[in-house]
Amino acid sequence: MKAWEIAKDVYESANAKLVDDSESTWTMDDMQNHDFNKLKIIWRSVAPGSGAPSSLIAGAVQSVENMGMNVEKAEKLLQEGYKAYDRDDIMELFKISSKIFYELSHGEKDAKSDYWSYKIYNSWDEFEKSANFPEKKMVDIDSLDFREKVLYGWLGQICGGAFGTALEGYSGKAIKEAFGYVDFYLKPPCTYNDDITYELVFLKTLLDEGKGINSKAIAENWVAMIPFGWSAEDIAMKNLMLGIYPPESGFSNNPYREWIGAQMRGAVCGMVAPGDVYTAAKLAWIDGEVSHHNNGIIGEVFNSILTSLAFVEDDIKNILEKAIAILPEDSQYYYVVNFALSQCKKYDDWEKVLEICLEEFKEYNLTHAYPNAAIEVVALWFGEGNFDKTMLIGARAGLDVDCNTAQIGNIVGVLNGKNGIGGKWINPIGKDIKTYVRGLEELSIDEIVEWTVKCNRILN
Repeated sequence: MKAWEIAKDVYESANAKLVDDSESTWTMDDMQNHDFNKLKIIWRSVAPGSGAPSSLIAGAVQSVENMGMNVEKAEKLLQEGYKAYDRDDIMELFKISSKIFYELSHGEKDAKSDYWSYKIYNSWDEFEKSANFPEKKMVDIDSLDFREKVLYGWLGQICGGAFGTALEGYSGKAIKEAFGYVDFYLKPPCTYNDDITYELVFLKTLLDEGKGINSKAIAENWVAMIPFGWSAEDIAMKNLMLGIYPPESGFSNNPYREWIGAQMRGAVCGMVAPGDVYTAAKLAWIDGEVSHHNNGIIGEVFNSILTSLAFVEDDIKNILEKAIAILPEDSQYYYVVNFALSQCKKYDDWEKVLEICLEEFKEYNLTHAYPNAAIEVVALWFGEGNFDKTMLIGARAGLDVDCNTAQIGNIVGVLNGKNGIGGKWINPIGKDIKTYVRGLEELSIDEIVEWTVKCNRILN
């Protein structure tokens, strides 16, 4: 049937009836409060796993300034917005919010910003030409050793994410004052978070699409399988539902496009391309452009490279140096991770290095890719392949702890295999996990491992 025929049929097939107030599906409270409750979360919210406070809209303004734009008008509106929020002025808060996002989309370029001194990478083709990919190293994907590395990679990520969930959103100082040096779960671990959500959807898409996997297919599975997103992913899914597909879905009206959301899902791309850094990076780019742009995507590429190398190298410091050397030197992301690496080599005290890095990137949001990438470098370098110590440093650093500890936990898990993670971490998790992914609400870790191995066979 033609669309006009369907619409006409719906209209003409309806039988007229009188609906009384008790049957009405339109209630004043629902209509007035639905969007308002969602708006209030943008202004003030807390992380569900830790209770840490945040303000997404302030982060949006902050992020756009980080990307070289003048945000003076938006910053003035922020102050007005908080006043409207405090007095519960619904109508004014809606107007101010709209004005802020307008200014963020139509602001003027700040020619003095350091952002413009680095190359902007808009596509995989541009990135590929500038990156320094090493030759592929063969891995026996049918061996028991490989399967164990995959298993302990996932366990490292699941344990690391569950460990960090109780700490995300707090500063290192606040964590130390409240809990001291944390090197184990503060409360019974929960796998119900977003640290593997998007990676499971990536695996499902790769299983369905095979070597023909592309960002469009990943995006369509996002809207089908993921009920909600946060920051960059939330904007991306709204774009997708309006028919705005990748790469536009990642950068159109998306002030969070260089935050950590893509960086937190890079490890899976390395696990399906072990020793094949080029393929891992390309898959990460395809996945990253659904919700991110430029340095946001490079963050996912970086973690995919680290994980891919962990299958074929045996020294974490060597892995870090090789991974950073692959990135284009004219990207700002390269500057960030190379700065962190240079400080690691300069000082023996990891707390001092963390202090230097966090000061260097203090103007970036706690969920921006940059300061968290620096934390990853420091935790991996000084953790020296020891899972407990790597987790301790990742926790002590603060910021977006769960995203960081999940990714570096995966890398260390792959690196060491069955000898890398103690039973004290694994036993409280058990053999199954719970997620909020539609159709994958409960699944076993063995099942995820099997999917990952199958994906390797598909790509090889």
